Amino acid sequence: MRRVLLILTLLATAACSTTEQPDPTSVGSAATVVEVTTTSGEDPATESPGFPVTVIAGNGEVTIEQRPGRIVSLAPTATEVLFAIGAGEQVVAVDEFSTYPEEAPTTDLSGFEPNLEAVAALDPDLVLVSDDLNDIVSALTTVGIPVIHHPAAVSLDDTYTQIEQLGAATGNPEAAAGLVASMASDIDDLSRSVQDRAEPLTYYHELDGSLFTVTSATFIGEIYGLAGLENIADAAEGADTLYPQLSAEYIIESDPDLIFLADTQCCGESAETVAARPGWDQITAVTRGAVVALDEDIASRWGPRVVEFLETIVAATLELGAAG
Repeated sequence: MRRVLLILTLLATAACSTTEQPDPTSVGSAATVVEVTTTSGEDPATESPGFPVTVIAGNGEVTIEQRPGRIVSLAPTATEVLFAIGAGEQVVAVDEFSTYPEEAPTTDLSGFEPNLEAVAALDPDLVLVSDDLNDIVSALTTVGIPVIHHPAAVSLDDTYTQIEQLGAATGNPEAAAGLVASMASDIDDLSRSVQDRAEPLTYYHELDGSLFTVTSATFIGEIYGLAGLENIADAAEGADTLYPQLSAEYIIESDPDLIFLADTQCCGESAETVAARPGWDQITAVTRGAVVALDEDIASRWGPRVVEFLETIVAATLELGAAG
């Protein structure tokens, strides 16, 4: 049941984030266009050079007066970004699903059922969220705690922007810029490594055993597109929802070249369980051994490890090409 609730939350967030063109100045927008204002150099006596900083996030303009030293992250992606840009020592607590990197101070704080009292008790000077559940953004703002709302990215540009914003907000702008440059370079190299084909390979990405998937219009779908793959879900009935639920019959008839499973850890799915499904043993991906188990955390987050996600996809694509 917990898995189902998490998936439904993901679908709702992503759907809301992509139904309209993003407006970077509107509260709740999925866009996170960097717009940073600092007073660096204006006051030599300031305790935090480069501050205050103002960024435009999903909850509008957020001003950080001084370099934060007590950050609470209720968003696994934000947690990964913080440690990747060298802000880990500033983090005092993260939510229960922020299990990477290992040194992250994971607690029982919930990002899905955030509690104002529990967060405020940690005396944070900055809180990061990816979902405004329980009206947590307004609640934190009301008690004077700065909060940055970074909704699920809908493109790689969103990812880069969020990283740069967190770099500015935490006093680590150079490290953030370096991370973005490194990610962009690695992604470009991986994309270039994929061989051109007269007809692109097709794929099916499985979110759970009830056959929910993604379309190419999603962030996940964009990553697959960088590997030159064609999504069987794009032509499915209900594809305009971005995260449609397919039928087994449709998947079998579409006969994808590759199947990617994002439900191995949660739900015990594997190449063997897929092959045992009625009719699935005839799918090309199954007969050619191209059923790929994904790390569910990496495949569902839009932070620095998106490079690893693309590496897995490209490796499977190249292996299938080498096999015939």
